[in-house]
Amino acid sequence: MLVFTLVGCDNKNTDSTKTEEALTLASDEDKLSYGVGLNIGGGLVQQGLPGINSEAIFQGIRDSLSGAEPMVNQEELEQVLGRLRDREQAKLDAVAEENAAKGASFLAENGAREGVVTTESGLQYEVLTAGEGAQPNSDSLVKTHYHGTLIDGTVFDSSVDRGEPTQFAVNQVIPGWTEALQLMKVGSKWRLYIPAELAYGEMSPGAAIPPNSTLIFDVELLEIVKPEKTAASE
Repeated sequence: MLVFTLVGCDNKNTDSTKTEEALTLASDEDKLSYGVGLNIGGGLVQQGLPGINSEAIFQGIRDSLSGAEPMVNQEELEQVLGRLRDREQAKLDAVAEENAAKGASFLAENGAREGVVTTESGLQYEVLTAGEGAQPNSDSLVKTHYHGTLIDGTVFDSSVDRGEPTQFAVNQVIPGWTEALQLMKVGSKWRLYIPAELAYGEMSPGAAIPPNSTLIFDVELLEIVKPEKTAASE
């Protein structure tokens, strides 16, 4: 029970104080067993499984270790998983539809603002600082600072907040970035408004970016990184 108290799963039927007093990790085997429990609980939290019942999980572990007859057979489990997947997909579809509508409305209004340029692909950008350096191509390796938000202002990633620029190949990022970077010059800072179809589309790369999200990035192009010479090329 303590395992799920620590990792944030459902523990409404437990008393963490009593459990801490009752549990003693006297041997290496005890500590290893506890670590296994932590890993299991942590994995469940990361998966974001809905309605986790910690008591049912414990019972399943006990039955498996003791060789007892399972309370739910494999066929039933597969049916349950199918229903849960269908419910989760329905939720994602609804979120995606809502985000697509919000994104289209935002971009239509934003594109009418003075200073905002809309390219043929639908990418929008605003020049905050005009650079005078070289322009990268699709094969270039670049170093940038960026700050990414959803259209409601929620920050999902920021090298600026981390205090460390990021280096990557121009052709290895989302299409909106690939297009914008080839239009920028070193020293430039642009604000990008990237439609979902030029970002992650209906796929959600993680909880921070829901499906069909329009993304906003402040991007500063710091440097075009020259490949290091190898001994063979010298």
